Amino acid sequence: MEGLPLDKKIILFDGVCNLCDSSVQFIIKHDKKDIFRFVALQSELGEKILKHIGVDTSKVDSIILYEPGIAYYYKAEAAMLIAKELSSWHRIISYFSFTGNFGNFIYDYISKNRYKWYGKKDECMIPTPELKAKFL
Repeated sequence: MEGLPLDKKIILFDGVCNLCDSSVQFIIKHDKKDIFRFVALQSELGEKILKHIGVDTSKVDSIILYEPGIAYYYKAEAAMLIAKELSSWHRIISYFSFTGNFGNFIYDYISKNRYKWYGKKDECMIPTPELKAKFL
């Protein structure tokens, strides 16, 4: 897809979810190698990327890790691959095999309850000028 940085991994996230927003802030803080860029699923670009990679938005409503021209990952697998790139002790999570049915069961349970537990915004977050470069 044109216009996307080929040297960055793109995280598509639920822009109105408080848990997702906190997760994005955490990733930005620990992305010391400047690997990731972020796009809200609800944004025009988010919708274009989902269409480009062929993801049915009715089946995926949370995190997707997209490596332009290579592959995309979602649910537990995306979370593990993101954790692996972080410059913090949290990267140890990536060494556990939480992918597959069990990992996705846990992921789906949290995802299903995220609005109830963490709340939801009326609109997507607007990044500060310092963080604007991290968002596409």
